[in-house]
Amino acid sequence: MSYFRKNIEKMEGYSPGEQPREQEYIKLNTNENPYPPSPKVLKAIGAETGVSIRLYPSPMADPLRKKAAKVYGVKENNILAGNGSDDLLSMLVRSFVGKGDLVVLPTPTYTLYDTLVNIQEGKLLKIPLTRDFDIPEGFAEREAALTFLANPNSPSGTFTPVKRISGFLKEMGGVLVVDEAYVDFAEESAIPLIRQYPNLVVLRTFSKSFSMAGMRIGLAFADHDLIDGMAKVKDSYNLNRLSISAATAALEDISWMKNNVERIKGTRDVLNTSLTQLGFKVHLSQGNFILAKIPDRNLRGMYEELKRRGILVRYFDTPDLQDCIRITVGTDDEISRLLEELSDIRKGEDRWKGIKTRG
Repeated sequence: MSYFRKNIEKMEGYSPGEQPREQEYIKLNTNENPYPPSPKVLKAIGAETGVSIRLYPSPMADPLRKKAAKVYGVKENNILAGNGSDDLLSMLVRSFVGKGDLVVLPTPTYTLYDTLVNIQEGKLLKIPLTRDFDIPEGFAEREAALTFLANPNSPSGTFTPVKRISGFLKEMGGVLVVDEAYVDFAEESAIPLIRQYPNLVVLRTFSKSFSMAGMRIGLAFADHDLIDGMAKVKDSYNLNRLSISAATAALEDISWMKNNVERIKGTRDVLNTSLTQLGFKVHLSQGNFILAKIPDRNLRGMYEELKRRGILVRYFDTPDLQDCIRITVGTDDEISRLLEELSDIRKGEDRWKGIKTRG
């Protein structure tokens, strides 16, 4: 006997990237930043002890919103804080999607979108990306209640110019969510567009560029009417005192984050060139990761061999991505080790090259 709603009973839950505990790995599978956060972050966390943590935090994370408004050039009422951007995604789907409502998203992309829509019993319309992982014409569906666009996209790392996003918004009748989890590694942001389009929500996270994945902090930027509505469905105190203090301190030392971003972008360029020399097809990534592909080869064996050698990358067991592995940009030493192992594996690829993708 099941006590669950029928759609929950039937659906598959979201599967996060592997987080091993049994041994040490070079961990290049979940797009974490290889460098530590600003020392100001650790100092701020240490200051929140004793009496302060027995008290509830600010319900709307006001200290963080105030600082973020100055950094990003918007008003405080244009910002909503979340327990990671995943919390904000959940608020968005609960706010705008009811049973049977249409939700549009490109594919392949971040699969949590699917899970959240299925929970609400929304109707998914997946628009396949082009061969080069570009957004195809006809993406802007006027009847959609909600449309998702990860920019840069994961797992491809490809980027949709803000000017094109503006064009989408002119055609849409519902809300467009531009998920900018990796945008600090890219060239431009859609945040300025919220002044022009009342149906745009832009998401940010502190997990990637700010090196704070374990703190679970995200921000939504939108017209104040959207922010006010989303706040109705958030948990009462969805961001704890430590996270609020840590994120505020990170924004006070934004140059630290930018310096780490530049280091990662430099290593990304080296990884991109080296993977190409090893025979992989790679697309220009504007994230802190690269999707490496060997067309028509199932790369599960390569993923498993790298894991055996102490290196974790991300393998997606879906028909459209079985010939790919996604590699997080780690430190120079980590990427050097990865490339050494990949070169050795490629030399012995006769062991697995005959395995074809399904579908």
